[in-house]
Amino acid sequence: MSAPRFRLIAVERREWPFRLRLPFRFGIITVTHGRQAVVTARILTEDGREARGIAAESLAAKWFDKDPRWTDAQNEDQLRRSLEIASEASLAAGANTAFGHFADSWTPHEAACGAEGLNPLVASYGRALLDRAMLDALLKAQGASFFAGMRANIGGMAPHPVAADLGGFDFGAMLAATRPAATIQARHTVGLVDPITAADQTDRVGDGLPETLEEVALTYGHRFWKLKVGGDIAADVDRLCRIASVLDRRPGYRASLDGNEQYEDGEGAAALWRAMEEEPRLEALRDAILFVEQPVKRAKALSVPMTALAASRPVIVDESDGPMDAFVTARGMGYAGVSSKACKGVWRSLINHARCQAWNAEAGAERFFMSAEDLTTLAGVCVQQDLALVALMGITHVERNGHHFVAGFSGRPAEEASRFAAAHPDLYETAPFPRLRIRDGALSIGSLDVPGLGAGIEPDLDAMEVMPKASWPPA
Repeated sequence: MSAPRFRLIAVERREWPFRLRLPFRFGIITVTHGRQAVVTARILTEDGREARGIAAESLAAKWFDKDPRWTDAQNEDQLRRSLEIASEASLAAGANTAFGHFADSWTPHEAACGAEGLNPLVASYGRALLDRAMLDALLKAQGASFFAGMRANIGGMAPHPVAADLGGFDFGAMLAATRPAATIQARHTVGLVDPITAADQTDRVGDGLPETLEEVALTYGHRFWKLKVGGDIAADVDRLCRIASVLDRRPGYRASLDGNEQYEDGEGAAALWRAMEEEPRLEALRDAILFVEQPVKRAKALSVPMTALAASRPVIVDESDGPMDAFVTARGMGYAGVSSKACKGVWRSLINHARCQAWNAEAGAERFFMSAEDLTTLAGVCVQQDLALVALMGITHVERNGHHFVAGFSGRPAEEASRFAAAHPDLYETAPFPRLRIRDGALSIGSLDVPGLGAGIEPDLDAMEVMPKASWPPA
């Protein structure tokens, strides 16, 4: 397929509030509520076809920018401003391919955001949402699913200075070889204040969904887990022991360890691992750890070696994946992997996927990899687009936390929830209300193979607020 060229002719930005059914703590932040951004993009192809696409993502405070100077509201405005900058530039850009809209704009977009004090990770949010909405529109205009369209390289992905290290890479061949599976394992997040057993709870939510780690394991049958640690080695080891007392009852489980930027350097993170090695109760859990995620603060993560920890387990970057070449830099510091999050961009993930293929071919071994992580992807368009991206890249398990911390389509109209459940009966179940369906730890995603980027229907846009203009930079 010759990649279609199109213009962006209209953008609408909306949002809506949601509340968590359980508090979620990562690092030093405990989250109880949030807002989701929803973006629609209308495009006009060069052969005269017009279509509208959509994308959705949480306006997550204290993740993209953890600077304590900024309030949660200011963090949200940072993300709104990134989206405004991306929209204004793309509306003025003229015709291009889907990949070209991203690749040609990234460097000036990053610079424009930087001029307003927005870091590269914040910058990626605006482009990620807009690029997904435009790609969704293009796929719908062509009547193609994400999987079929990407196999045909509908976006026109090709060598580009945005990823100068991949100048000779055959993106078309990479995409043509994709064969997404119909199911994927859900890796359940255990937050820092999540109850492990009933003894850890004083009050229950009582909404029919599992609340403790024990209940989650029995209800969903997860085989993969993501365990948060907080930077206090003694407290972390104690909590991991209590988690292990539950997970060790499930033979063959696997887990990742998320350091959440809680350590000053690689040696501090390695000290946690040594403490885990010295604790006999953690033997099975330690053997189950597949990799460690971003243990060092982003300000230092790409400038200090991870040799000590990497000698025990592979280490990946997540929050440090801001600049487009962050994974290249991380490789030189001893990191083996990088996270895929749809909030950082479909094209960014595919570029890093290509790097893994290229580097592994050079090494003659599977040393480099991508993990799939969550940012509270909520039921509907958001989780479906992220799952489609992960499946395309052949990743076999993905962190999922949105279904646990937000009850199904809570906060959305009942009619909207019913429409999504009817359109994707393999992905959602309806009792006690429409929500993500997980059986034996797995999500069935065959119904995402529909025209568009993982979702053939839209949420109720009229039941959302118009996104306010960002109040950024602060006065």
